[in-house]
Amino acid sequence: MKRILITGGAGFLGSHLCDRFIKEGYEVIAMDNLITGDMKNIEHLMPLEHFHFYHHDVSKYIHVPGELDYILHFASPASPIDYLKIPIPTLKVGSLGTHNCLGLALAKGARMLIASTSEVYGDPVVHPQNEDYWGNVNPVGPRGVYDEAKRFQEAMTMAYHTFHGVETRIVRIFNTYGPRMRLNDGRALPAFIGQALRGEDITIFGDGSQTRSFCYVADLVEGIYRLLQSDYAQPVNIGNPDEISILDFAKEIISLTGTNQKIVFQDLPKDDPKQRKPDISRAIDILKWEPTISREEGLKITYDYFKNLPEEHLYKYAHPKEFN
Repeated sequence: MKRILITGGAGFLGSHLCDRFIKEGYEVIAMDNLITGDMKNIEHLMPLEHFHFYHHDVSKYIHVPGELDYILHFASPASPIDYLKIPIPTLKVGSLGTHNCLGLALAKGARMLIASTSEVYGDPVVHPQNEDYWGNVNPVGPRGVYDEAKRFQEAMTMAYHTFHGVETRIVRIFNTYGPRMRLNDGRALPAFIGQALRGEDITIFGDGSQTRSFCYVADLVEGIYRLLQSDYAQPVNIGNPDEISILDFAKEIISLTGTNQKIVFQDLPKDDPKQRKPDISRAIDILKWEPTISREEGLKITYDYFKNLPEEHLYKYAHPKEFN
């Protein structure tokens, strides 16, 4: 039985990856310090013989007994709400955490895949964004703690690959959504749905002309799985190229929820990207992957998930104040 370590395993993406690798017959070790993760995301896995959970911060020394075949490094705050609140841990998990995971991969002879992000492209001047674009990032701006942590993470990973011969994979993840997202993480989809369910006005930062491209989580997980099994070590974009403006997206959410909210506008935060659309030509060519779940289908599943949460959950996580 193959053994895999998934850091950030109690988070939104990490928990879905735990599900996938359990389904594929792996022994799964999830590691999370729960700074943004939630045990509820993996409680259904806890009784399983081949699932294990370590409550640990990967920025500190990592020890996993026994053989290890794969490491997925998904530990990191991933939304502006989080990394503006905890900037130092964000930088540490991208640097020290990545270094520790790579050291473990070297010691165990494991293949390691890191979760990078479309944020390495910053506020792009190339559209759509392909993997050969080096980005337009402000290293000392409010987003710099996340953007530069991920850029350093990629550099460290490639150094271990070229110098130590560690088998590494790099996925650049574009906006992803689905069940288990947190309503208070500051991103457009959970924020809009939460506001709709509470009967509040929909808040857009800026004039709503900025664009995003939303990928349903099951499609993303499939792309990551294929990349891990591939022989390709350079970065690969995984996302859905179906681009939409934030204003049109807010209107879609209002239509989906059957509510009649007003849309209100607030100032756009500094360095907020104006365009996001992945060029997935590399994923199509190398992984034979492209998304199959439409935004209409994925949004319905996600809305049903949020709609069925306990009412107190909707109000506990109300009023995110930062970004779309």
